[in-house]
Amino acid sequence: MNQQNRPTASKAQTPPPVIPLGPNRRGGGPMGARMHAEKPKNTKKTLGRLLRYIGKSGVLLGVLLVIMVIVTVAELLGPFFQACAIDTIQKDAVSGRLTVDFDAMRGYLVMMAIVFVISAVLSYFQEVLAAKLSLRTVRAMRNDLFCKISRLPIQYTDTHRHGDIMSRMTNDVENVSNAISQSITSLFSCVLTLLGAMTMMLYYSPLMTLIAVITIPISILVSSKLAKFMRKYFVRQQRLLGQLNGQVEETVTSYKTVVAYGKEEESVKKFAETSNQLRACAISARVWGSIMGPIMNFLGNLQYVAIAATGGALVLSGRAISIGSIQAMLQYSKKFTRPINMIANQYSSILTALAGAERIFEIMDSADEIDEGTRKIDISSVNGHIEFRDVCFGYVEGEPVLQGLNLSVSPGQKIAIVGATGSGKTTVVNLLTRFYEPNSGQILIDGIDIREIPKADLRHAIAIVLQDTVLFSDTIRNNITYGHPEATDEQLRRAAQTAKADRFIERLPEGYDTKLTESGSNLSQGQRQLLAIARAVLADPKILILDEATSNVDTRTEMQIQEAMVALMKNRTSLIIAHRLSTIRDADLIVVIRNGQVAEAGTHDTLLAQDGEYFKLYQNQFAGIQT
Repeated sequence: MNQQNRPTASKAQTPPPVIPLGPNRRGGGPMGARMHAEKPKNTKKTLGRLLRYIGKSGVLLGVLLVIMVIVTVAELLGPFFQACAIDTIQKDAVSGRLTVDFDAMRGYLVMMAIVFVISAVLSYFQEVLAAKLSLRTVRAMRNDLFCKISRLPIQYTDTHRHGDIMSRMTNDVENVSNAISQSITSLFSCVLTLLGAMTMMLYYSPLMTLIAVITIPISILVSSKLAKFMRKYFVRQQRLLGQLNGQVEETVTSYKTVVAYGKEEESVKKFAETSNQLRACAISARVWGSIMGPIMNFLGNLQYVAIAATGGALVLSGRAISIGSIQAMLQYSKKFTRPINMIANQYSSILTALAGAERIFEIMDSADEIDEGTRKIDISSVNGHIEFRDVCFGYVEGEPVLQGLNLSVSPGQKIAIVGATGSGKTTVVNLLTRFYEPNSGQILIDGIDIREIPKADLRHAIAIVLQDTVLFSDTIRNNITYGHPEATDEQLRRAAQTAKADRFIERLPEGYDTKLTESGSNLSQGQRQLLAIARAVLADPKILILDEATSNVDTRTEMQIQEAMVALMKNRTSLIIAHRLSTIRDADLIVVIRNGQVAEAGTHDTLLAQDGEYFKLYQNQFAGIQT
């Protein structure tokens, strides 16, 4: 679709807001891309939605939680049996000699070995199940996101960077995957370990337990303050990464234009600026994300020393506590602080994942393409009578593109729409196909308001050949049959012959099974256009739209296509968006659009004789040529 009438802002999408990176112009497209403005996020809501995705794998999650409970219990039993084994060494009260109950010690050591083996084996299965849970969750999330993208209105993709949307599908989803497999599942284990260690510590010594928990409020206070400060860096890091991907995608897809205008250095400079911003933000995020771990380790070591000193004081004071119990307390204190340290160390990855999840849910929360049509139509019975009644439309509020457009096209009529750049020619097509909705007025097909027709039915009745050819990384056969996948080989070849594409296709090594590279870059521009025309021929539309369909082919090929177009447009209502006036001389009706209204309408000769707007356009294009 021509860029001249694409939108410069999205009015239908309230969340998230967009800011322009380039100047706007009346009736024109976005002169630069747009990025989301930063705004506060609801972490609690995002985490809740993420947990609902995890909960979809209920059985797997249940088995994983059971294994995590068993592993945690096994790890907590280790210090208990170790303490029992140490306490088998006793000092005889009479002789003062050390005695050892070797049978009891042997039993405790065997129990320790069994516990460690069970813990090791189940820990392996825990990792496997965590990976499966992660992959299932992100598969569901990625599928929902892709389905959502397929339901987004054209307006959304016109006003958001394509690279940023792709970044949400790849980088952000990958961050969520890593968090689920490495962080979120560990949180449950940490909570279990924390509660279990606390219980065992209370069993051995309430006093030493009290000493241990003194550091907890300090840890919570420090971690909460740091988390609040760190969060902004991780959110900004994800946004900059999306912006960087957008710049790469934009540069690669527009590389010829960049080179043709000698903008390589400027493009590199722009990329370097964003990359430097990402580097600085990532360093800040890493630094503040990494500082929490050492602080938690310091507090944990402080707790360890305090417990050891308290235990020694209790022994010296003659309290009833054994050396094994003190050793167990020290072990449990480590297990008590380790979950806190793990949460602190993984907090940065959790923040990154939540920031990515928020960006994913932003797209999911965007409004779907509106389709209130319920009046189904039989495509084969469409006559193709098109009528625009006082249609007004603007991509940006206060900047109208069409202003009370009135136009009637009879069934089977070949109508050409011409006008200066930005006059609203392509907007007519955008509204007819319901890529956008008019602000006011009506568009009717065979007397039916197109808003009453389901979009699928409407678009199946219309075939479009765009100026910018769209081909997929697939075979030529599948590209031509894209709109009619059940077509036979005979129908396929007949469509290619009509479009004059059969000759070059049959010369290819694999013919119709030749695999095209991205956007069909292994074919010439003219050949790509011929395939797009063949696709339209095979779709057998009732209404045909040609948006500068021959603008990218040479004169000889253009003549061949023009011949094919005559056959294709026979008994079909055809709308031709044209800049090259030489291609529309034989149109039944030529409509001149100016300032969003029909300025003139008539045949080529009639309009030239009127010496009006069409005459000026023609003279500007063919100055000095006698007609």
